[in-house]
Amino acid sequence: MGTRYNISADTLFYRTHPIKHNTWRNTLFMTLLLVGVLIIGACHQAGPENAASEAKIEPAASPAEMSLFDGETLGNWKTTDFGGQGKVYVKDGSIYLEQGNDMTGITWAGPLVRMNYEITLEAMRVSGSDFFCGFTFPVNENYCSLVLGGWGGSLCGLSNIDYYDAANNETTRFVSFENNKWYHVRLRVIPNRIQAWLQEDGEEPLVDMDITGRKIDTRAEMDLCQPMGVATWQTAGAVRNINLRKLTE
Repeated sequence: MGTRYNISADTLFYRTHPIKHNTWRNTLFMTLLLVGVLIIGACHQAGPENAASEAKIEPAASPAEMSLFDGETLGNWKTTDFGGQGKVYVKDGSIYLEQGNDMTGITWAGPLVRMNYEITLEAMRVSGSDFFCGFTFPVNENYCSLVLGGWGGSLCGLSNIDYYDAANNETTRFVSFENNKWYHVRLRVIPNRIQAWLQEDGEEPLVDMDITGRKIDTRAEMDLCQPMGVATWQTAGAVRNINLRKLTE
Protein backbone atom coordinates (compact mmCIF):
# COMPACT_ATOMS: atom_id res chain seq x y z
CA MET A 1 0.00 0.00 0.00
CA GLY A 2 0.99 3.60 -0.42
CA THR A 3 1.90 5.61 2.56
CA ARG A 4 -1.17 7.84 2.14
CA TYR A 5 -3.40 5.26 3.77
CA ASN A 6 -0.89 3.71 6.09
CA ILE A 7 -2.06 3.46 9.71
CA SER A 8 0.40 2.07 12.14
CA ALA A 9 -0.63 -0.35 14.81
CA ASP A 10 0.53 2.13 17.46
CA THR A 11 -1.73 4.82 16.06
CA LEU A 12 -4.73 2.49 15.85
CA PHE A 13 -4.32 1.26 19.36
CA TYR A 14 -3.85 4.81 20.63
CA ARG A 15 -7.13 6.06 19.12
CA THR A 16 -9.23 3.19 20.42
CA HIS A 17 -7.82 3.16 23.92
CA PRO A 18 -10.62 3.41 26.54
CA ILE A 19 -11.06 6.77 28.28
CA LYS A 20 -10.16 6.79 31.93
CA HIS A 21 -13.03 6.62 34.53
CA ASN A 22 -12.32 10.11 35.86
CA THR A 23 -12.67 11.53 32.36
CA TRP A 24 -16.11 9.88 31.96
CA ARG A 25 -17.29 11.27 35.26
CA ASN A 26 -16.06 14.75 34.46
CA THR A 27 -17.71 14.67 31.04
CA LEU A 28 -21.03 13.46 32.47
CA PHE A 29 -20.96 16.06 35.24
CA MET A 30 -20.24 18.90 32.80
CA THR A 31 -23.00 17.71 30.46
CA LEU A 32 -25.60 17.58 33.25
CA LEU A 33 -24.48 20.96 34.54
CA LEU A 34 -24.85 22.50 31.07
CA VAL A 35 -28.35 21.01 30.61
CA GLY A 36 -29.41 22.34 34.02
CA VAL A 37 -28.19 25.85 33.21
CA LEU A 38 -30.07 25.81 29.90
CA ILE A 39 -33.32 24.65 31.55
CA ILE A 40 -33.13 27.28 34.30
CA GLY A 41 -32.43 30.00 31.76
CA ALA A 42 -35.36 28.95 29.60
CA CYS A 43 -37.75 28.92 32.58
CA HIS A 44 -36.53 32.29 33.74
CA GLN A 45 -37.09 33.79 30.30
CA ALA A 46 -40.53 32.25 29.79
CA GLY A 47 -41.87 32.94 33.30
CA PRO A 48 -42.67 36.65 32.99
CA GLU A 49 -44.31 36.12 29.59
CA ASN A 50 -46.53 33.37 30.95
CA ALA A 51 -47.44 35.47 34.00
CA ALA A 52 -48.30 38.40 31.78
CA SER A 53 -50.36 36.14 29.56
CA GLU A 54 -52.28 34.75 32.53
CA ALA A 55 -52.87 38.24 33.91
CA LYS A 56 -54.65 39.22 30.70
CA ILE A 57 -57.20 36.40 30.93
CA GLU A 58 -60.41 37.82 32.39
CA PRO A 59 -63.98 36.53 32.37
CA ALA A 60 -66.16 38.09 29.71
CA ALA A 61 -68.19 40.94 31.17
CA SER A 62 -71.93 41.04 30.56
CA PRO A 63 -73.05 44.02 28.46
CA ALA A 64 -74.10 47.26 30.15
CA GLU A 65 -77.43 47.14 28.28
CA MET A 66 -79.31 43.99 27.39
CA SER A 67 -82.72 42.86 26.22
CA LEU A 68 -84.56 40.48 28.54
CA PHE A 69 -87.16 39.47 25.94
CA ASP A 70 -86.57 38.73 22.26
CA GLY A 71 -90.20 39.27 21.24
CA GLU A 72 -90.52 35.69 19.98
CA THR A 73 -90.07 33.25 22.87
CA LEU A 74 -90.32 33.37 26.64
CA GLY A 75 -86.58 32.59 26.85
CA ASN A 76 -85.51 32.91 30.49
CA TRP A 77 -89.03 33.86 31.59
CA LYS A 78 -90.91 30.97 33.20
CA THR A 79 -94.62 30.79 33.97
CA THR A 80 -95.07 31.33 37.70
CA ASP A 81 -96.84 28.43 39.39
CA PHE A 82 -99.29 30.37 41.53
CA GLY A 83 -101.98 27.70 41.18
CA GLY A 84 -105.04 28.86 39.24
CA GLN A 85 -102.91 30.99 36.90
CA GLY A 86 -104.08 31.82 33.40
CA LYS A 87 -102.29 30.95 30.18
CA VAL A 88 -98.98 32.67 29.35
CA TYR A 89 -97.91 33.00 25.71
CA VAL A 90 -96.02 35.19 23.25
CA LYS A 91 -97.95 36.97 20.50
CA ASP A 92 -97.10 39.93 18.26
CA GLY A 93 -93.86 40.66 20.13
CA SER A 94 -95.51 40.68 23.56
CA ILE A 95 -95.93 38.33 26.51
CA TYR A 96 -99.62 37.89 27.33
CA LEU A 97 -100.78 36.93 30.82
CA GLU A 98 -104.37 35.73 30.76
CA GLN A 99 -106.63 36.37 33.73
CA GLY A 100 -106.06 33.91 36.56
CA ASN A 101 -107.75 32.93 39.78
CA ASP A 102 -106.23 34.92 41.27
CA MET A 103 -102.78 35.57 39.78
CA THR A 104 -100.91 34.97 36.55
CA GLY A 105 -97.23 35.76 36.21
CA ILE A 106 -93.77 35.14 34.83
CA THR A 107 -90.52 34.77 36.77
CA TRP A 108 -87.02 35.48 35.47
CA ALA A 109 -84.57 32.54 35.55
CA GLY A 110 -81.59 34.20 33.88
CA PRO A 111 -78.62 36.31 35.06
CA LEU A 112 -79.50 38.91 37.66
CA VAL A 113 -78.31 42.39 38.60
CA ARG A 114 -79.15 43.34 42.19
CA MET A 115 -78.10 46.97 42.46
CA ASN A 116 -77.31 49.99 40.26
CA TYR A 117 -79.60 49.18 37.36
CA GLU A 118 -82.62 50.33 35.39
CA ILE A 119 -85.37 48.17 33.97
CA THR A 120 -87.61 49.52 31.23
CA LEU A 121 -90.67 47.81 29.80
CA GLU A 122 -94.07 48.50 28.34
CA ALA A 123 -97.14 47.14 30.12
CA MET A 124 -100.81 47.03 29.19
CA ARG A 125 -104.04 46.01 30.88
CA VAL A 126 -105.98 43.92 28.38
CA SER A 127 -109.07 43.30 30.50
CA GLY A 128 -110.10 43.29 34.14
CA SER A 129 -109.95 45.96 36.83
CA ASP A 130 -106.96 45.28 39.06
CA PHE A 131 -103.19 45.46 38.75
CA PHE A 132 -101.93 44.53 35.30
CA CYS A 133 -98.26 44.90 36.22
CA GLY A 134 -96.94 43.86 39.60
CA PHE A 135 -93.23 44.00 38.87
CA THR A 136 -91.02 42.27 41.49
CA PHE A 137 -87.32 43.17 41.47
CA PRO A 138 -84.15 42.74 43.56
CA VAL A 139 -82.80 45.37 45.93
CA ASN A 140 -79.42 43.97 46.98
CA GLU A 141 -80.34 40.78 48.86
CA ASN A 142 -83.98 41.82 49.30
CA TYR A 143 -86.95 42.12 46.95
CA CYS A 144 -89.72 44.62 46.36
CA SER A 145 -92.69 45.02 43.98
CA LEU A 146 -93.89 47.98 41.94
CA VAL A 147 -97.67 47.72 41.69
CA LEU A 148 -99.53 49.44 38.82
CA GLY A 149 -103.33 49.62 38.90
CA GLY A 150 -104.09 47.65 42.05
CA TRP A 151 -106.91 47.85 44.61
CA GLY A 152 -109.68 48.48 42.11
CA GLY A 153 -107.64 49.60 39.11
CA SER A 154 -105.78 52.85 39.84
CA LEU A 155 -103.51 52.48 42.88
CA CYS A 156 -99.73 52.44 42.38
CA GLY A 157 -96.78 52.15 44.75
CA LEU A 158 -94.15 49.90 46.30
CA SER A 159 -94.90 46.76 48.28
CA ASN A 160 -93.58 46.50 50.93
CA ILE A 161 -91.92 49.30 52.86
CA ASP A 162 -91.51 48.53 56.57
CA TYR A 163 -94.06 45.71 56.10
CA TYR A 164 -96.69 48.11 54.67
CA ASP A 165 -97.93 47.50 51.13
CA ALA A 166 -98.52 49.98 48.31
CA ALA A 167 -101.95 50.92 49.66
CA ASN A 168 -100.59 51.81 53.08
CA ASN A 169 -97.22 53.56 52.75
CA GLU A 170 -95.92 56.89 51.50
CA THR A 171 -95.45 55.64 47.91
CA THR A 172 -99.22 55.40 47.30
CA ARG A 173 -100.29 57.15 44.07
CA PHE A 174 -103.41 56.99 41.90
CA VAL A 175 -103.37 56.82 38.12
CA SER A 176 -106.30 56.37 35.77
CA PHE A 177 -105.25 53.53 33.46
CA GLU A 178 -107.00 52.67 30.22
CA ASN A 179 -107.42 49.16 28.92
CA ASN A 180 -105.54 48.21 25.73
CA LYS A 181 -103.11 51.10 26.11
CA TRP A 182 -99.36 50.60 26.45
CA TYR A 183 -97.63 52.37 29.33
CA HIS A 184 -93.87 52.93 29.39
CA VAL A 185 -92.44 51.86 32.76
CA ARG A 186 -88.95 52.70 33.99
CA LEU A 187 -87.61 51.43 37.32
CA ARG A 188 -84.27 52.48 38.84
CA VAL A 189 -82.58 50.82 41.82
CA ILE A 190 -79.55 52.57 43.28
CA PRO A 191 -78.04 52.51 46.79
CA ASN A 192 -80.64 53.75 49.30
CA ARG A 193 -83.20 54.75 46.63
CA ILE A 194 -85.91 53.23 44.43
CA GLN A 195 -87.43 55.33 41.65
CA ALA A 196 -90.09 54.58 39.05
CA TRP A 197 -91.59 56.49 36.13
CA LEU A 198 -94.55 55.95 33.82
CA GLN A 199 -93.11 58.30 31.22
CA GLU A 200 -89.85 58.91 29.42
CA ASP A 201 -86.85 60.77 30.85
CA GLY A 202 -87.52 64.26 32.13
CA GLU A 203 -90.89 63.53 33.73
CA GLU A 204 -91.57 63.56 37.47
CA PRO A 205 -91.14 60.09 38.98
CA LEU A 206 -94.19 58.12 40.04
CA VAL A 207 -92.11 56.77 42.95
CA ASP A 208 -89.02 58.35 44.50
CA MET A 209 -88.34 56.52 47.75
CA ASP A 210 -85.37 56.91 50.08
CA ILE A 211 -84.99 53.43 51.56
CA THR A 212 -82.16 54.19 53.97
CA GLY A 213 -82.79 52.13 57.09
CA ARG A 214 -86.13 50.84 55.77
CA LYS A 215 -87.30 47.22 55.68
CA ILE A 216 -87.80 46.13 52.05
CA ASP A 217 -89.78 43.00 51.15
CA THR A 218 -92.72 41.69 49.12
CA ARG A 219 -96.26 40.70 49.99
CA ALA A 220 -96.59 36.96 50.49
CA GLU A 221 -98.53 36.37 47.27
CA MET A 222 -95.70 37.94 45.24
CA ASP A 223 -92.92 35.81 46.74
CA LEU A 224 -93.09 33.32 43.86
CA CYS A 225 -92.05 36.09 41.47
CA GLN A 226 -88.69 36.46 43.21
CA PRO A 227 -85.99 37.23 42.24
CA MET A 228 -87.68 39.15 39.40
CA GLY A 229 -91.03 38.81 37.71
CA VAL A 230 -94.29 40.28 36.47
CA ALA A 231 -97.75 39.33 37.74
CA THR A 232 -101.40 40.31 37.35
CA TRP A 233 -104.33 40.01 39.78
CA GLN A 234 -107.70 38.84 38.37
CA THR A 235 -106.71 40.76 35.26
CA ALA A 236 -105.32 40.01 31.82
CA GLY A 237 -102.20 41.97 30.92
CA ALA A 238 -99.26 42.08 28.55
CA VAL A 239 -95.66 43.24 28.62
CA ARG A 240 -93.07 43.88 25.90
CA ASN A 241 -89.72 45.59 25.21
CA ILE A 242 -88.15 44.50 28.50
CA ASN A 243 -84.62 45.87 28.81
CA LEU A 244 -81.99 46.19 31.52
CA ARG A 245 -79.28 48.81 31.80
CA LYS A 246 -76.47 48.69 34.34
CA LEU A 247 -75.62 51.98 36.04
CA THR A 248 -72.16 53.16 37.06
CA GLU A 249 -71.61 52.73 40.77
